[in-house]
Amino acid sequence: MTRLVLPVCSRMEEDFDFLSSLQTTLFCLRCVGTWPSNTYKLDAYTLYATASITICLFGHNFFQTVNIFFIFNDLNTLTGVIFVALTCLVAILKSLLFIFNMRRLKKLLLVDIRQKLFKPRNRQQVVMVQSRVNFWKKIYFMFTGMGVATMFFWALFPIMDGTVKEHRLPFLAWYPFSVNKSPFYEITYIYQIVSVFFIVIVNMNSDMLLVALMNILGVQCDLLCDNLKNIQFRERINEEFLRCVNHHMQILSYASDCNKFFNTIVLAQFFTTVVSLGLTMYQLTIVTPFTSEFYSFIVYGGAVLMEIFLYCWFGNEVEFKSLNIPFASFGFDWTIGSVGLQKNLIIFIAKSQRPIRMSALNLFHLSLETFVKILRTAYSYFALLNNVNSLN
Repeated sequence: MTRLVLPVCSRMEEDFDFLSSLQTTLFCLRCVGTWPSNTYKLDAYTLYATASITICLFGHNFFQTVNIFFIFNDLNTLTGVIFVALTCLVAILKSLLFIFNMRRLKKLLLVDIRQKLFKPRNRQQVVMVQSRVNFWKKIYFMFTGMGVATMFFWALFPIMDGTVKEHRLPFLAWYPFSVNKSPFYEITYIYQIVSVFFIVIVNMNSDMLLVALMNILGVQCDLLCDNLKNIQFRERINEEFLRCVNHHMQILSYASDCNKFFNTIVLAQFFTTVVSLGLTMYQLTIVTPFTSEFYSFIVYGGAVLMEIFLYCWFGNEVEFKSLNIPFASFGFDWTIGSVGLQKNLIIFIAKSQRPIRMSALNLFHLSLETFVKILRTAYSYFALLNNVNSLN
């Protein structure tokens, strides 16, 4: 059945902007100093970004790292500190990579996705793209909810357990002053909460921004497939096919730029996720069940698990959708085209058979298979820690 052809590039399609769905994410990144209006320069925002990242991220991580040397012989306490320190460390890495690669990121979000080839061409395509964007938004708010819940339990479990009377802080850390006296205890408590707030905001929104880039890649593959299947104008068949070829080349270029941007971030995230999941499972075996601390580990583990799952799921979606491109190439009546077009079609199909894969420094690809391997590795770390603890 032939699909109804609507006018190409109407006002609605021309005005479609992928960036509009990312405004909340970009606003949050701006609040923590990792999204300047243009680029970093000598101004008030750069000063704010430097102060917030140094004090809240570097400072909190420094005090926790120093504390590790004082509890090195206590396995249970050590494991309870390391996974939080790793979370802070990867937040620092993400912030620095965002700052040093800001020009590339701005180009990906403000220039590349606004090019004409990337826009939907009719109302059906707008509906298709909007459904994918809405799906990403739902995931964003779900992931944000888990992050906020984690921050809530981390910040309040000393109050909920009543250990605040013993001047217990949400996180074990070393400070060059006594935190058992007022007002140092209250000031340190607030400092840790603010620092964790920054860490959670940086981690959640940088992750979801990278996931959004992969979602855009998947959407572009869908648009290309739809355009290929619906080349219907005999007099413009060569022009329409060349447009699809150019679109495919731009998709490959965009995927390459995305990979260059978050190669290191994904590698660091995978490493910290494996360690954090293993340590979280171990902590769940030693804390008192159904306490606020127990629930904080449950929520944190769920957030970390969802975090890495999103990377692997959307990376897998990009690969799966890109594999549809050579099949979509047979969707239009290529027999009415010239011999030159048919030869170009064969070359295009051969070229597009290689899937688009998102990777971490080409060491492993983002896929559901990789996600399963991560879970197995995390469980291996948990089993090792559990065996060491049982021997002691």
